[in-house]
Amino acid sequence: MANSFTATHITLQDLVRLQADARALKLPSARPARARQTGLRQSRQRGRGMTFSEVRQYQPGDDIRSIDWRVTARRQAPHTKIYEEERERPVLLITDLGPTLFFASTGAYKQVRSAQVTALLAWLALWAGDQVGGLVFNGRQLNVLRPARRRKSVLRLLDTLASLQHKGAAPAPGELQQSSGLDNALAEARRVAHTGSRIFVISDFMALSEQTTSLLGALARHNAVSAIRMQDPLEQALPDSGRFAVAGADGPIWFDASDSRFQQAWQQKVSQHEQKLASCFRTARVANATLSTADDPTATLQLLLGPGGRIG
Repeated sequence: MANSFTATHITLQDLVRLQADARALKLPSARPARARQTGLRQSRQRGRGMTFSEVRQYQPGDDIRSIDWRVTARRQAPHTKIYEEERERPVLLITDLGPTLFFASTGAYKQVRSAQVTALLAWLALWAGDQVGGLVFNGRQLNVLRPARRRKSVLRLLDTLASLQHKGAAPAPGELQQSSGLDNALAEARRVAHTGSRIFVISDFMALSEQTTSLLGALARHNAVSAIRMQDPLEQALPDSGRFAVAGADGPIWFDASDSRFQQAWQQKVSQHEQKLASCFRTARVANATLSTADDPTATLQLLLGPGGRIG
């Protein structure tokens, strides 16, 4: 990608320019035989919503669950309801720009990657003829943009992504204690989403709570939901040595990576969070994939999406 964004935040103009990258995603490409990501294809085939078309006489091979018993009784012959695929469907992009995403040890900040992925998916959905909307939150505010099939709606979403990012200095220490942003957004999404929506939750999921699983599961019961997790390499494994500083609730926290006890405690905490997150996605029946701050979002999405850039 040849965009001129900074490593810490991305502008509206940069997000608009990503439509060129999104167009490239629609082109057929050879997929590697093996990829690190698990993919965003849903195991349960929901597809787009179906709308009633007509009633006709039953034919061999028709789904007996679609038999219209009232018409059958009235006409004394089996009749079945015929449905057709909806021409449009809502695509809802839930994007986390909270304090924990103002971070990266390599590549670009997680909030930049989140905004880039959201923009790419928004352009793809618009060109597929879908309605595009989103919920964007940053720990201080939550903006809701209801799905619509207009370029103006995508531009409004991109403008929200640009304006709600943290810029300049790191978030204030008090902001790091806020952990309700994701759950609030998921709860609001239940009120915004129409049945049969395609929903992407783009977050680092560091603010996982006891309510997150049930909220995700409630969304997934009537919609196709995928989670895209933003992760920095430093969150997977610490360097073998060196002194480092990370942001904490009360200011910077310094640690010595060569301290074996600290390394052990860190790995234990990472392992616990990974197990908790895997259980969350499994219980909620949500497809999920991980994007690193070091990765190019366009190339990664090319591995995760369906053939021709279809978002499932």
